[in-house]
Amino acid sequence: MVLSLDKCIGCHTCSVTCKNVWTSRQGVEYTWFNNVETKPGQGYPSNWENQQHYKGGWERTKHGIRLRQGSRIKVLSSIFANPYMPSIDDYYEPFTFNYSILQSTAKFKTPPTARPFSILTGKRMEKIEKGPNWEDNLGGTFSTRSSDKNLEGIDTKDFEAFERSFMYYLPRLCEHCLNPACVAACPSGAIYKRDEDGIVLIDEEKCRGWRECVSACPYKKSYFNWVRKRSEKCTFCFPRIENGKPTICSESCVGRIRYIGVMLYDEERIKEYASTEDPEKLYEAQMNIFLDPHDEEICREAMAQGIPHSFIEAAKQSPVYKMMKEWKIAFPLHPEFRTLPMVWYIPPLSPVVYEMEQQEASQALTSVEEMRIPIKYIANMLCAGNEKPIKEAMLKLVAMRNRMRSRLVDNDTDDSMYEKVGLSSLQFDEMYRYLALAPYEERFVIPTMRTDHLHDTFAVRSESGFDHPHGKERSKNLMGGL
Repeated sequence: MVLSLDKCIGCHTCSVTCKNVWTSRQGVEYTWFNNVETKPGQGYPSNWENQQHYKGGWERTKHGIRLRQGSRIKVLSSIFANPYMPSIDDYYEPFTFNYSILQSTAKFKTPPTARPFSILTGKRMEKIEKGPNWEDNLGGTFSTRSSDKNLEGIDTKDFEAFERSFMYYLPRLCEHCLNPACVAACPSGAIYKRDEDGIVLIDEEKCRGWRECVSACPYKKSYFNWVRKRSEKCTFCFPRIENGKPTICSESCVGRIRYIGVMLYDEERIKEYASTEDPEKLYEAQMNIFLDPHDEEICREAMAQGIPHSFIEAAKQSPVYKMMKEWKIAFPLHPEFRTLPMVWYIPPLSPVVYEMEQQEASQALTSVEEMRIPIKYIANMLCAGNEKPIKEAMLKLVAMRNRMRSRLVDNDTDDSMYEKVGLSSLQFDEMYRYLALAPYEERFVIPTMRTDHLHDTFAVRSESGFDHPHGKERSKNLMGGL
């Protein structure tokens, strides 16, 4: 999946639809498989990007990579007392309101008020100190948000002026990584990456609620159901994906910022590229793992290894391949975690782009570093601090806007200036179409999958956190065939 941050309006429609479909039952009231954060800010849970505190993801050693939490023996030794486990205070204590009092016929000396009650304890809460979108639209004080890990290396002496300088929205979901730390950390072996589509799921039959996946995930997108005593996470709406439909968050997105497609990659080189010594080169390393679906030799090898023809054809039309590999305008979220994430982002342009459009094209192409959103901040978030790829991508996005303005407003068809950023005139036209209002079939290129091995679709619901509809044994037998 690729998300265009330049188009996100922070409406949270994606979060609400995901919440209603996947996490509306008891035990996951605090859980948001998809959430939208305002940047700069601590995010959800608090300071999830600070792995010095949470010890999530992988770290490089002289022998390769290992979990940041330590060896497998160390992980097992912390099962009953994990110092890196996020607490409910890092998320927020889920609450509701006593609305029944507002419907009472009793007389009150003062206007009746619906008081907040904790869903966890059932007791009344005197003060709500945190919520799922506590920092929405720069809510709260900047002294709190200034702990944002991405602000490292940026001069923020004048906090008040810096706070007025920029903000943007960051939608987040499970990254369904190529090298998932949650899979390696699970003592029960309950988490796995599906061969057919790469979606990372939790087998609820095997999960024993050790919660090591919660600690190991550097994006903190694995949650613990405190009623069922099982871990749960984003399923990438796999029942919809199997039928060629996009995820519910993508389907409901008001800004049409999400794109889903197929990527071919060299699985045998995952460990090699994840072990890249320089963190700033991890982005290029992951780019190298992706294969060109237009290469006939690669297509023949893919067919020989059992990849369906429909997947290969979908890879050729994949919008995410165009943005990630061809145009190079999308980037992984915190590649320094070494999980090789598969949800990428197109960086946002600055609110002062209007002023740039009043300049000559040659001047606009050199104004990227003067944007109100610091390039360093975006680089810290999407490129492990490497500013060069971010600058190149921003130049392409600015050039595309100026080119279309010159063509549609000034009737200027001279494209020689804009081809200097590395894209042809045809590529600019295609990029404009995809990033503006691309039709449904271009944003979501998802092949259907074989389902003849399934006898009863509902019998696998326990894999996603639902109770066993037909008994544990039947569900377990069916799971073995997935």
